[in-house]
Amino acid sequence: MNAPTRRNFLGFAQNAVAAVAVGAIAVRFIDVAEAMPVAPDLGGAGQRSDLVTEAQWGPGPGWGAPPRPRRRRRRWVCWWHRGRRVCGWRWV
Repeated sequence: MNAPTRRNFLGFAQNAVAAVAVGAIAVRFIDVAEAMPVAPDLGGAGQRSDLVTEAQWGPGPGWGAPPRPRRRRRRWVCWWHRGRRVCGWRWV
């Protein structure tokens, strides 16, 4: 029988951590699945509208109005250009 080595122990530890992570994810999915609402009489639904709610979609507020022009102004600012500080008027 082989003597236990550090590499074997690390492989065992990695497998244990992976198993714990998979178990935690599985528990999370089971909790989410239990929280999902399900129609009580799924097989007896006569029409599609009994199970499906139509999505509400449409243009939001402000979609019909044209965008307002942005007021621009000049400001005295400083910036770096090729390793040197340059100051001057810039449109903002």
